[in-house]
Amino acid sequence: MSTKDFIEKDYYKVLGVPKDATEAEIKKAYRKLARENHPDANKGNTRAEDRFKEISEAHDILGDPKKRKEYDEARALFAGGGFRPGGAGAGGAGGNFNFDLGDLFGGGPGGSGGGGFGGGLGDVFGGLFNRGGGAPGAGTQGGATRNRARRGQDIESEVTLTFTEAVDGATVPLRMSSQEPCKACSGTGDKNGTPRVCPTCVGTGQVSRGGSGGFSLTDPCVDCKGRGLIAQDPCEVCKGSGRAKSARSIQVRIPAGVQDGQRIRLRGKGAPGERGGPAGDLYVAVHVKEHPVFARKGDNLTVTVPVTFSEAALGGTVRVPTLGGPPVTLKLPAGTPNGRTMRARGKGAVRKDGTRGDLLVTVEVAVPAHLDDRAREALESYRDASAGEDPRAALFEAAKGA
Repeated sequence: MSTKDFIEKDYYKVLGVPKDATEAEIKKAYRKLARENHPDANKGNTRAEDRFKEISEAHDILGDPKKRKEYDEARALFAGGGFRPGGAGAGGAGGNFNFDLGDLFGGGPGGSGGGGFGGGLGDVFGGLFNRGGGAPGAGTQGGATRNRARRGQDIESEVTLTFTEAVDGATVPLRMSSQEPCKACSGTGDKNGTPRVCPTCVGTGQVSRGGSGGFSLTDPCVDCKGRGLIAQDPCEVCKGSGRAKSARSIQVRIPAGVQDGQRIRLRGKGAPGERGGPAGDLYVAVHVKEHPVFARKGDNLTVTVPVTFSEAALGGTVRVPTLGGPPVTLKLPAGTPNGRTMRARGKGAVRKDGTRGDLLVTVEVAVPAHLDDRAREALESYRDASAGEDPRAALFEAAKGA
């Protein structure tokens, strides 16, 4: 992502949330939009696929408190004009700057800020300001970026779990394809392992272009693709890029209590870095199959249990199934209405702290489709005995007063 794109992209607008949105509101908006635009639900729709990627990128920034803080501060600095010549960021005559956003966010080489952007916002903004007005590659900044370690790419993957696996957690295999250092040329891109320094960016991997307000913007060098090196005799396997596609399988532990649509980040499980740089991250989108009996409501599980009319009217005890455990027995009070919900504590989904939610049991009075003669006579006797009661009387009274 270029510096200009990062600054100008409005991730709040992408998710449709205000700038003061809470973490819960951001998470809710992401889940809704992700379901609507997921590639599985929009086969062949490239616009939905692009929209899904944009939504995921926005959630990666706004869903992480640290990244969100850095993003908000960066946009506020530029929106407020804090880097105009002579302003708070000016460094003397000619509008040259002694200010580095990498210093502000702690994202210099090897830093950890803004992990989604190749080792931190220092990598995004590290060459934003042309210190001292020198040529690209000259001075302290050029020396610092020459042959700098590069963080590996992040990888997106998906996994589908059964309802029980999502509640209890599971270890699942994932097969991933990613770009890794080419083994044939040891990642140099050159058949003989002797690449030359790119003359365009002088080995920095970046080129500067003039911007308004007396500062320069930097973009990856198009000649060396941001590597700072150009192969003299290109490797036949990677065609001089130094990277080759690789497939590998890993075992991934999905934590207990994960929900449908949740996106899990596994640090350091993405593509390997270059020149000793750290590996990228693996993002796993989780899909959960429906269960024929149980459903999910936050950390609680829900189940609907049919009862007879006599059980609801006279009271009694009912056995209720649990997910993966022995049944529990609940006491049904006399006069229990249809639709009443009771609670079996500790029989729900696993929370982040290791405790469990509850099982919410909803009573549904079952009406028999067929009656034998004895049952019919009993119900007719009950009807005659309760003929003076009108359960709809209060309904009509309330309707008159409205």
